[in-house]
Amino acid sequence: MKAQWFASVADIGYERWQEAIGETSYPFAQYAFYQALEEHGCLGDGTGWYPEYLLVMEDDDAPLAIAPTFLKTHSHGEFVFDWSWAEAYERYGYHYYPKRIWAVPYSPVTGPRLFTHLDPTGNTEEYAAIYAALAPVLTQANQERQFSSWHLLFCREHLAKHLSQSDDYLHRISCQFHWFNKGYQSMEDYFSHFSSRKRKSARKERDKIAQQGLHLVRKLGSELTPEDVQFFYICYQSTYAKRGQTGYLSEAFFQQLVKSMAEQILLVLAYKGDQPVGASWCFFDDHSLYGRYWGCIEEFDCLHFEACYYQGIEFCIEKGLQHFDPGTQGEHKIARGFEPVFSHSIHYIENPGFRDAIGNFCKEEAEAVRGYHQDTHELLPFKQSF
Repeated sequence: MKAQWFASVADIGYERWQEAIGETSYPFAQYAFYQALEEHGCLGDGTGWYPEYLLVMEDDDAPLAIAPTFLKTHSHGEFVFDWSWAEAYERYGYHYYPKRIWAVPYSPVTGPRLFTHLDPTGNTEEYAAIYAALAPVLTQANQERQFSSWHLLFCREHLAKHLSQSDDYLHRISCQFHWFNKGYQSMEDYFSHFSSRKRKSARKERDKIAQQGLHLVRKLGSELTPEDVQFFYICYQSTYAKRGQTGYLSEAFFQQLVKSMAEQILLVLAYKGDQPVGASWCFFDDHSLYGRYWGCIEEFDCLHFEACYYQGIEFCIEKGLQHFDPGTQGEHKIARGFEPVFSHSIHYIENPGFRDAIGNFCKEEAEAVRGYHQDTHELLPFKQSF
């Protein structure tokens, strides 16, 4: 087995990329996703994200796997927050940036971080050894350029446990809220598993949509028009504008994905009469729905819950998808049936002193996260017997 670095997906080429990932359906493993990011200003100069894809090959050059890594000059768009680590470095006269992350850009989604035809789902433990073999490759590449660290973000739990057996790597946990399909036949069937009070509250939220003259439509990527995407993009940017920020992704990025990944895109559009007023963009594969981007041009009571959560749950039930990952943070998801789950990351810190200090921080933080996980689990809306 051998590995080679590439600065763009075009340098690898679609055929080699596809041969490496095989039947992998994970949307964030697809060539088209990274091609759109690169071609439409979401990676590269001016973004602080610089691709360095690691192509793993057999000795005869047959593509085996791809690891997406990026050199970063900041910590925006990662969702595993290490700003305090960077501040500590600067305080003591060291440089934290650039660093390397092994992750999906702008996407806090747990999943495979090595895309390989040997393990299309990324769920098995059998190929964890490949990750472990690549970790020293990242470390050596960092040392050659004197980078402070590398960070494997939102990896599977079994992988994090495998890598953290080595003292070289720090294991960090956080908490997200995910939905799981337990054989529900309809939304009414789903709500029937809620306690009486929580069920009444959920139904009331959905009823408020119609009472405000709103209705929602779910469209697959193949059904979208350029105008649909343009409206969604206005909504997407409005969410950031409310915080005085600008969204990371360009409209051209989304327009291209509709052309290249239509079969893995779901757009929920909210209308008041004939006028669109809000939108939520998701990706999906044959197992999971991934809720990513949302916004509205006018505020309505409970519209966020309907567009971002209930519509996604209903889509999963109808399509037989087993899991809905709606993104990071958000305790408000609990009342809609999203369960607390641990998310995992692995960190290699080159400086031994900082590695020890950050390791102690991760251990203390983990205790607080486990307590939070337990507390929030007790707030779920389901009947006690469920």
